[in-house]
Amino acid sequence: MRPTIIPLVSVITPSFNQAQFLERTIQSVLAQDYPRIEYGIVDGGSTDGSVDLIQKYQSRLAWWVSEQDKGQTDAINKGFNRASGDIFAWINSDDTYNPGAVTAAVKYLMEYPDVAMVYADCNFIDEEDRVIGKFNAAQTDYRRLRQGYVHIPQQTMFFRAQYWRELGPLDPSFYFAMDYDLWTRIAAHASIKYFPGKNWANFRIHTASKTSLADERGWQEMLNVHYRDGGGFFSPIVAKYYLRKLIGPLWKWRIKGIKAWE
Repeated sequence: MRPTIIPLVSVITPSFNQAQFLERTIQSVLAQDYPRIEYGIVDGGSTDGSVDLIQKYQSRLAWWVSEQDKGQTDAINKGFNRASGDIFAWINSDDTYNPGAVTAAVKYLMEYPDVAMVYADCNFIDEEDRVIGKFNAAQTDYRRLRQGYVHIPQQTMFFRAQYWRELGPLDPSFYFAMDYDLWTRIAAHASIKYFPGKNWANFRIHTASKTSLADERGWQEMLNVHYRDGGGFFSPIVAKYYLRKLIGPLWKWRIKGIKAWE
């Protein structure tokens, strides 16, 4: 019998001036117990010491680059266009994986060959890696995604590379909702599944994060996807958008409160 060849997993980290957190991200990828990871870092020409950190680990990276780009979406596209894996994921330079995440995701996708993408639970953490909450992950699908019921922690997402090659790249006009756009495209063609009860990653909340600074833009971009794909005004996602506008100041207040208590 021929030995089973396990899938190659390509993990990309887009980064720009995130030296405060970048090393913890890199370490969380390199500490994974899965034996076939192709790890690439796409740095946007950082000037804060990030390049020195990347060079510290370059012998364990598949490749890295530091050059000016057009932002996070462009960096992810560049990374996946260079990737050669069977399964793709990206982990941002202020987030981290938990031990065993890659192994668990690959095992699930191997057991369920009809599933295009899998995701799991995720913690919110602060600047010092302290757990401050839990992401409200849940099963969703194409219909519910279109309605605004996302419930996917991007940090925990692993998907088959064939769907990137068939449906990618990320829309470069999106600054925030490029992942949501990709999920709707994938879910329109195959199933995506939530793996409950397993915490695969940590989503860092800090005052300079995109979640803190650009939540409004993110929802506007989600609405762009909704209307582009034929959605109407009287729909759950539009109602959620206006509700979010009302409670948005409370979220920002919460972020400031976390910072104040450090």
